[in-house]
Amino acid sequence: MKQIFAFENKKDYEKNQATVENFYEKLKNYQIFLEVKYALKNKPKAIVWTSQELATTVFSQIPIPAFTNKNLIYFSPELTQWRKLFLQQLEGHLHTKIESFYENLSENHILSILGHELTHHSDLFVDEFDEERVDSIWFEEGMCDYISRKNILDEKEYSEITNVETELVEIFKHKYGAHSLDEFGQESYQSNLTSIMFDYWRSFLAVKHLVEVRANNDIMEIFNQYHQWHREGRKVPLMDHFKMTNFFT
Repeated sequence: MKQIFAFENKKDYEKNQATVENFYEKLKNYQIFLEVKYALKNKPKAIVWTSQELATTVFSQIPIPAFTNKNLIYFSPELTQWRKLFLQQLEGHLHTKIESFYENLSENHILSILGHELTHHSDLFVDEFDEERVDSIWFEEGMCDYISRKNILDEKEYSEITNVETELVEIFKHKYGAHSLDEFGQESYQSNLTSIMFDYWRSFLAVKHLVEVRANNDIMEIFNQYHQWHREGRKVPLMDHFKMTNFFT
């Protein structure tokens, strides 16, 4: 993968240079892992390293400074801005433990977000980036979170993020949980930050349950069931196919 640097000035580039170099070296190892284990064949052409502001106002209108657009990954390495963003999603809820977690969020957690974006390019997913994705988006988003976190974070970090997002689903389920996870789609990104993140949290937790509980850690069994749903014409919503309709009730 090539690297493209899209900062507004040399100072911003230099401020992030060490983090970018660290992330890029570690991402190369994760890329090899995906190639061996998860059918990563058509890699993105480049990573566009940029600021949070440019990622969310110039390159996209999505309030999250990490996204994949066909052959490019756009990503902000700014740890301080990521911490602020994750605190913003709490919408003023006072929760000391969760606030402390995000205030001290490690670079490793941010690296797992970058890993998430690379995982999207796995051939195990049946949808293409240039298609209007209207169903099953929760599976791909949740699986990208699951694979990257499981293989980039250590056990403590993985447990912490799982516990935090489980708690956040409980906090916000009455405000944002009226819809099925199958409704998570392109239009969801027109909502506010917390509403968007709420479906990411649920997607990760649903996939985690499928892999670790339902399939006894056999992740390829879950992929096989996902592919079966697709081959059979997507006759029912994917949550129904997995018999997960009442998972969050």
